[in-house]
Amino acid sequence: MTYVFEPPKRPSVAVRGTENRFPVRRIFCVGRNYEAHAREMGKDPDRDPPFFFTKPADAVVDTPATVPYPPETENLHHEIELVVAIGKAGRNLDEANVATHLWGASVGIDLTRRDLQLAARDKGRPWDWGKAFDHSAPVAPLVPVADVPSVSSGRIWLSVNGQMRQEADLADLIWSVAEHVAILSRSMTLAPGDLVMTGTPAGVGPVVPGDRITGGIDGLAEIDVLIGDRA
Repeated sequence: MTYVFEPPKRPSVAVRGTENRFPVRRIFCVGRNYEAHAREMGKDPDRDPPFFFTKPADAVVDTPATVPYPPETENLHHEIELVVAIGKAGRNLDEANVATHLWGASVGIDLTRRDLQLAARDKGRPWDWGKAFDHSAPVAPLVPVADVPSVSSGRIWLSVNGQMRQEADLADLIWSVAEHVAILSRSMTLAPGDLVMTGTPAGVGPVVPGDRITGGIDGLAEIDVLIGDRA
C-alpha cells in the first residue's frame, strides 16, 4: 500500500517496568462520575445514565512530562482520573464480564480548557475544544491487570505545587468501571487499544505555567506533570 504521505506514528503509552508500549486506539472519558464533582459543576449527582466524550488518541502523553500551556484558554484545569485499558474486543458486555476485557490500568489527568468547555456547554455545543486538544491526556505507565490491586477502591489524589487539591476513593464512583464500560459497549464495539478515563473527583481547579502537578492512586501508579510555557 502506498500512502500520499508517511502515516503518523501510532500513539502509545508506556508499560510499567518494561520496554513494551500499549498502542492507543481511542480515548473515551466519563463525565461527572463522582457526586461531589457533579455538585461543584452545578449538576445533580443522581445516577442518570453516564455520558461520554472523547479525546484524540494522539492527545496522550507519557509521564513524567512537561506539557505546554495550551492556546485559546485562560483557565486550564486539572482532573485526576483512574484510566483503564481495553485489551479484548467486545460489544454489549455484561458487567460481570468487563474485567476479562481489561488489559490494565493506571492514573491520568484530563486537562481541560474550562473556559472553552463551559462556553460550549452554555450554548449547547460539543465540548471538543475544551477537552480534545494537544497534550490533554497525560497518562502514567500502564500496569498489567494481573498487578492491579483494584479498580473499585483505593485513594485517588492530586496536588499542585505540593498543595492537595483532589482526594477521594475509587469507591466513590457513581458508576463503577464494570457498569460504565458495559454501558459504553452498548454504543460501539470496544477494541484493544481503547483507553477509558473514568471521571474525576471534586477539587478541580486551575493551573498556570510553572505549576507542578503530582497525583496518583494508592498502590497503582503516580503521575508527575509540569505545566510549561504557553504553546
